[in-house]
Amino acid sequence: MYRVAVLAVPPVKPFDLSMPSTLLGAAELEGHPAYEVTVCTAVPGTVAASGGIDVVIRHGLEAVAAADTVIVPSTASRHDADPATLDVLREAVAAGKRVASICSGAFVLAQAGLLDGRAATTHWGLAEELQRAFPSVRVDADRLFVEDGSIVTGAGSAAGIDLCLHLIDCDYGAAVANAAARAAVVTPVRQGGQAQFVQTPLPAKTDSSLDAARVWALQHLDQPISLHDLAGQAGVSVRTLTRRFVTETGVTPFQWLLQQRLLRARELLETTDLTVEHVARRSGLGSGESLRQHLSRQIGMTPAAYRGAFTHRPAVKAGR
Repeated sequence: MYRVAVLAVPPVKPFDLSMPSTLLGAAELEGHPAYEVTVCTAVPGTVAASGGIDVVIRHGLEAVAAADTVIVPSTASRHDADPATLDVLREAVAAGKRVASICSGAFVLAQAGLLDGRAATTHWGLAEELQRAFPSVRVDADRLFVEDGSIVTGAGSAAGIDLCLHLIDCDYGAAVANAAARAAVVTPVRQGGQAQFVQTPLPAKTDSSLDAARVWALQHLDQPISLHDLAGQAGVSVRTLTRRFVTETGVTPFQWLLQQRLLRARELLETTDLTVEHVARRSGLGSGESLRQHLSRQIGMTPAAYRGAFTHRPAVKAGR
């Protein structure tokens, strides 16, 4: 079980503060909790929050020392975080811990000097402010989250969901992350490539007529699926399907299909003993060679290496 400290810097946003506990708390490994999450702050007690809500936090900064990962949610204190908080974050990084932020929490990491010379992101509306205040940070407002070494920064509040699922994926693999996403009623979001670029996520439930087409596609990934098939399921023309698909998901229908096929392949590699050829066919990728090429391009691993890494994971990982 990994230990996570959610470090609150008042005033906090209740949604962001509770998100790591919700997402990570939904992760299970063989029926047991995968994470122990502790919310802490510099001065335990009643903490100011947005929306006229006060939050009671019982744990102090000692929780950070006991954690493997530290997450700083969004805060209104973008330029005047508590010095003790900044010190404990510096100590966490020096000790090899993974440190993450959600939304304006990136400003706290930047104040601590943890983002100097690193790529990072925050809410798009705060990106210019972050860049002006901390010119040594390479701010990239186009990503949902950015991973640079042991530091992971997330964009706006909802992108914190993607960040938390990414952490679960890194620690336990796609199958556990997907199960946590289903338990939390959100859609798993895959990262693209080793740069950790993540496409715009598909909402878990929308009022779009494309919902039915996407659900149908997920149920038929082992079969050939054409644009005409998807358009027919959605009851629209191919042109309308493509335009609306890009608008709603940030990717073309074929790009989305490839993401889902690779996700299915990763789950099968982790949870079954099927051969690479069978995994490729079950996920709709055709051949083992096609699976090898796409998986290597996406995460830099062969199917055999991926299966070995995620099927026989050690109970404890150094530095986490």
